[in-house]
Amino acid sequence: MLDTVLGKLARQQDPNVLVGFDHADDAGVYLLTPETALVQTVDFFTPIVDDPYTFGQIAATNALSDVYAMGGRPLTSLALVCFPEKGDIEILERILAGGLSKMMEAGCTVVGGHSIRDDETKFGYSVTGVVHPKRVLANQGAQAGDRLLFTKALGTGVISTAIKKGTAKQGWIDAAVKSMTTLNKIAAEVITDQGTSNAHVGTGALTRPAEFRSAAQTGASGPTWAVHALTDVTGFGLIGHAREMALASNVSLVFHSANIPVIEGAMDCIRAGDIPGGLKANRDFAECLVGYAKSVPADLRTLLFDPQTAGGLLISVSAGDAGALAAALQGAGVPAVEIGEVLPSAKPLITIR
Repeated sequence: MLDTVLGKLARQQDPNVLVGFDHADDAGVYLLTPETALVQTVDFFTPIVDDPYTFGQIAATNALSDVYAMGGRPLTSLALVCFPEKGDIEILERILAGGLSKMMEAGCTVVGGHSIRDDETKFGYSVTGVVHPKRVLANQGAQAGDRLLFTKALGTGVISTAIKKGTAKQGWIDAAVKSMTTLNKIAAEVITDQGTSNAHVGTGALTRPAEFRSAAQTGASGPTWAVHALTDVTGFGLIGHAREMALASNVSLVFHSANIPVIEGAMDCIRAGDIPGGLKANRDFAECLVGYAKSVPADLRTLLFDPQTAGGLLISVSAGDAGALAAALQGAGVPAVEIGEVLPSAKPLITIR
């Protein structure tokens, strides 16, 4: 629905917009000076766990992720609060405290916010960060021959559904919560501070892979690996966000099902029918572009569309650098694995083997 609506909106002509909503990217990027661009995003949702402090942590982790996915560093945030008029004020305090703890971990200052009365609790943040204009990473730019790395496991959506139904085992809950409260900060720092990222040159929205050049060519620092595209896997699931990367980059993607990491209990949830509505919507929207090998199990096919909260980073990196980047991420405590590769544009757009 949103995809249809956005396609009908007028396009603003601002040459300082480096990344807008044309390619469904993770955040907007706006050029301020030759050395600085703003990264802006917003995200909020209803509780997905019972503990209010943990819910606040998850909401903050999720909102911050989009800034990291653009290669940016979060600076400030504004809280968005919907809370019942007669709700327990201690619950609201715990939610805000949980969110603040993750903002502090990220080095991001909460400078204010907005609240409204609502029968249903909702919480999240608008986050503003900065990035060097020559080091913006977007979902556009993946190149044929690249390898695809992923930094977290799938399954938070189905496990959250099982939590709501009261059927999730504690081990599953613990694993999902750990994933949803782990910032993508360290992964982003490894990708951007120690590596050579693609960079936007010139002004205007990113429209063609040819508009990117390596940091070495443009003067931005970074010694070793070429990351061509980056996105975080959140509400649209792995396939949904992979679709956006493939379309924006004019390539096709192949995923190796045996390599895709899965959170403990996720497959049990699928087999028990704990399927969130967002998973069904993702599948209805994007599965027409997916081809499966006969050997791919039905439950894994389903999990590929699972909407993730504070999910991992999907990285398109040159084949020669994939091993070094994966090793660097793992050495920093990020469980990155290679899950696929990039091919020239073809049908189907995404293949699961």
